[in-house]
Amino acid sequence: MSDLQVRIVRLEPMRVACVSGFGASPEEQAWKTLLDWAARKDLLADLKVRRFFGFNNPDPSPGSPNYGYDQWMTVGPDVEPEGEIKIREFPGGLYSVVRCEGLPNPEIWKQLVMWCEDSPYKYAHHQWFEECLTPPGTPWEEAVFDLYLPIAE
Repeated sequence: MSDLQVRIVRLEPMRVACVSGFGASPEEQAWKTLLDWAARKDLLADLKVRRFFGFNNPDPSPGSPNYGYDQWMTVGPDVEPEGEIKIREFPGGLYSVVRCEGLPNPEIWKQLVMWCEDSPYKYAHHQWFEECLTPPGTPWEEAVFDLYLPIAE
């Protein structure tokens, strides 16, 4: 675990379009709904201005293959909610962040939590995230993510 490259990042407030998926593979469901909507709105033309964040909501439960996943995409003040797409104002926060190649896995999250336990920071209760850094449509095994664990000083 000593080779875990952790950065401390303060996320600034952001406005996001949010969609929820639920089932055995809610990530794919949420991504598809969000990207289909964003494509119809021509919001994917300049991916340099977009960030994509996701997180379990609700977390998996023992004995059930179903869980939820929220997918977020940063948007400007002119974007309005529509159908399943909600608009959220995220207040920002302090995070410990680690990079992950391929789909995030529970072991990397465990290592990040253990790092936090041994660090001068405390675990905080604002939203944790997985930020997808590669363009939408990149095969998952080639995708790159930053994992954001909420912390406080």
